[in-house]
Amino acid sequence: MRRLIAFEMVTLDGCYARTDGDFGWTHRRERDAEWDAFVQGNAGSGGELVFGRVTYQMMASWWPSPAAAQNEPLVAERMNAVPKFVCSHTLDEAEWNNTTLLQGDAVSRLQTLKREPGADLVILGSGRLVASLGHAGLIDEYQLVIIPIVLGKRGRSLFGGFEGAMDLRLVQSRRFGNGNMLICYEPQARAAER
Repeated sequence: MRRLIAFEMVTLDGCYARTDGDFGWTHRRERDAEWDAFVQGNAGSGGELVFGRVTYQMMASWWPSPAAAQNEPLVAERMNAVPKFVCSHTLDEAEWNNTTLLQGDAVSRLQTLKREPGADLVILGSGRLVASLGHAGLIDEYQLVIIPIVLGKRGRSLFGGFEGAMDLRLVQSRRFGNGNMLICYEPQARAAER
């Protein structure tokens, strides 16, 4: 069975975006060669990408652009080449190269996709999608990059919509020179299954 991994950049207080949808705070850290190398390596690490509609439209407007190819050529090449899925109730088509549109209920569509043969599935951003899939128990690993900033009441909490509790087990952590921190957790039920 394919694994479903959520890769999220969140604030210290667990927000994935401001209440107005802005996430420019994710790029306000000073340049860090180690962080840049991690981003490039992560983009080339395999897997197939999953997005919600909002994140998909933002990504599809940037990565195929000449500016992306000039500023981040390795990441742009990978983002454009990798197979992608977009979950949406409103889109009629997905025009970005190698993208499959998953219309309807994202939970049932991703349950089916996980059972099919193929590479692991990695959700980038898409906080509302991550929350719904996490609530349904479909996420096998949370890879969270903590950006040392607090949004408080101006932020959208990644786990704010959860009804119950979730126990997690730390599987990896890494600190970067720019203050970012990668922490990877598996839900305890998933950790016990291995």
